[in-house]
Amino acid sequence: MREIASLEELKQLVGQEVAVSDWVEITQQRVQLFAEATDDHQWIHLDVDRSKAESPYGGTIAHGFLTLSLLPMLMAQSIHMTDVRMAVNYGLNKVRFPAPVPVGSRVRARMTLLEVEDIAGGAQIVWQVTIEADGSSKPVCVAESIVRRYT
Repeated sequence: MREIASLEELKQLVGQEVAVSDWVEITQQRVQLFAEATDDHQWIHLDVDRSKAESPYGGTIAHGFLTLSLLPMLMAQSIHMTDVRMAVNYGLNKVRFPAPVPVGSRVRARMTLLEVEDIAGGAQIVWQVTIEADGSSKPVCVAESIVRRYT
C-alpha cells in the first residue's frame, strides 16, 4: 500500500508509476455474477464446455467491463491518501482491452500518475492504469481513469 500524505506529495509523483496492486483471481463465479448484474450472457463468458470447444481462447474469458470494474478496488488496495475526506470516480478518457482475461487467471494493476489539477475543494487526478494478467505478454486493460479527491 502506497501512503500519500498530502496533495503536495501527490503532485511530486506526476509522471511516475506510483503503485502496483495485489493479484486478484478471476473466477467463473465472479464472471457469472457480473453477467447476472449486467445481463451480458454471451457464451464466451459463461459456457465452459462450448468455450473449450469453439472459442479461440480455449475456455471462458472475463467480460472486458468486468476487468474495468475492478479499477476502484485495485486502486483502493494500492494507494491511500491520508488527507482525503472523499474521492469519487469522475470518468475515463480512454479504455482499451488489448488481450482477453481467461477465467482462472489473476490480474493486477499498475498505476502511473499522469496529471493533478487543482479544483474547488480538492484536486482532479488522471491515472494511467494498466491491468495485466499473470502470464500474458500483453495488458488486458489500459485506461485513463479520472478521480476527484476532496479534503
